[in-house]
Amino acid sequence: MRALASELPHIASDILARLRARAPRVHCITNAVAQHFTANVLLAAGAIPSMTLSADEIGTFVARADALLVNLGTFDAERRDAAATALEVASEEGVPWVLDPVFIDRSEPRAAYAKSLVAEKPRAIRLNRAEFAALSGLEAEDGALLRYALDTLAVLALTGAVDEITDGARTVWIENGHPLMARVTAMGCAASALTAAFLAVESDPLVATAAALLCFGVAGGVAGERATGPGSFPAALLDGLYALDNKTLNEKARVK
Repeated sequence: MRALASELPHIASDILARLRARAPRVHCITNAVAQHFTANVLLAAGAIPSMTLSADEIGTFVARADALLVNLGTFDAERRDAAATALEVASEEGVPWVLDPVFIDRSEPRAAYAKSLVAEKPRAIRLNRAEFAALSGLEAEDGALLRYALDTLAVLALTGAVDEITDGARTVWIENGHPLMARVTAMGCAASALTAAFLAVESDPLVATAAALLCFGVAGGVAGERATGPGSFPAALLDGLYALDNKTLNEKARVK
């Protein structure tokens, strides 16, 4: 694990370069509040976003996508129907997907739905401590995270002041980011979409997830140095992600 932690900045830089070269298509079923910023984060990184929920076309969009995000922030019938179609197609086509179970700690129907989605085999699940407890029925401690990752065969990305990413056998902790990230909506949603983009070009789900969150965290830290408040912060983060390079990743990464 020490080797992976020490090499992660270089690995993240390599994956980001591949992403920029390949421009993967990422289809996002996400909440209405997050759509605009999520699309811009993907574009800044070098990916191509799509957001349609239409029953007439979502199957085609997902079949032609390189990765999929299912975000539960807006828990409406249209998005649930879209997710059902999208996941069926993703399974048939082998499209990797990320589950972001937003606010499942606040709604039992939403939590039950998220649990049903875990059975559809997401490559990664990005969530916070309260959401993990609602999804798993366990407290967010190291042993529980490892067991749940092994049981579900999904990479767990528990994000917060320190991000903990595990597949049950390997664990990485990332301490990058900035306090202003908690003052702007859609930051976590966009990080989940970026994770999907990295999964599109990297076959190891743990490495892809950790690299995506490292890039997002470093870009957030750079943005925090430039922004004057939560209004200017999103633009600064997009600029930081767009300009992110190997030198910046290696200088600013805090990984263990």
